[in-house]
Amino acid sequence: MALAAGGGVAPQILQDGATEEKGETARLASFVGALAISDMLKTTLGPKGMDKILQSVGRGEDVTVTNDGATILKSLYIDNPAAKVLVDISKVQDDEVGDGTTSVVVLAGELLKEAEQLVNRNVHPMTIIAGIRDACACALKTLEGCAVSHEDDEAAFRRDLLNIARTTLSSKILQQDKDHFAGMAVDAIVRLKGSPNLESIHMLKKTGGTLQESFIDDGFILDKKIGVGQPQRLENAKILVANTAMDTDKVKIYGARVRVNSLSKVGDIEKAEREKMREKCQKIIDHGINCFINRQLIYNFPEEIFADNGVMAIEHADFD
Repeated sequence: MALAAGGGVAPQILQDGATEEKGETARLASFVGALAISDMLKTTLGPKGMDKILQSVGRGEDVTVTNDGATILKSLYIDNPAAKVLVDISKVQDDEVGDGTTSVVVLAGELLKEAEQLVNRNVHPMTIIAGIRDACACALKTLEGCAVSHEDDEAAFRRDLLNIARTTLSSKILQQDKDHFAGMAVDAIVRLKGSPNLESIHMLKKTGGTLQESFIDDGFILDKKIGVGQPQRLENAKILVANTAMDTDKVKIYGARVRVNSLSKVGDIEKAEREKMREKCQKIIDHGINCFINRQLIYNFPEEIFADNGVMAIEHADFD
């Protein structure tokens, strides 16, 4: 039991069984954890990089063989706080760039290895950080001075982009088909015309087939079925995209209850709902459209109305 200076009991901050590390011990533990992660990934880097065999500890004990840094780090259970920072660096690199996940961890590990030697010489950590930032600025300035731009030469510019894409794909599972996918990636990026918005590139994944059957297409592909009896092909389409209810068998009030005296009343309610849906469909058609894409389901009756008016209707289209 800990006693305070005034004779009272000191409040317990840490939970039972918790350990506290301070000073050199905590700093050394951080260095050791981060360097262990860096050394583990170092052997997967480069043309002679080796794969890692990862075995899960959960039920089933799944086995994964990979040399992708992000995949390896996502699969590891890490308790060291400094090592977790390196894992976060890798995740950010993967989300923002999609490549170089191993390189950033190895580079950070080498910087920490050099910093550990300086700390052992009693150099203050803030001094080391300032020196690394100065070195980063100097390296960036040197790289910008060495950079060569082929922006004005379209053929040379495309050749540079293809080389970058091939280098990126060399460490992925697409290595055997990297020329095919490098051309697709470059075509997709060139169509953005300098825009950094990668959300404009929409990817659809289909099971079956070979990697060589992958292709890039102009426009937008929506993997949905067209309604029965409706046009299967449209040119110069006028499209209305909506998120509206197109069903007629529900009263749209939560907990509503309808009581009637006879079955004929039920028929009157159904008839009123059908007329209401007919008016709704007519308002949509009156916009002069020939293609209607709805986020929600389209039931048989409105689908029939659209078919009679030569309108293509697609239901359950996701917001993405």
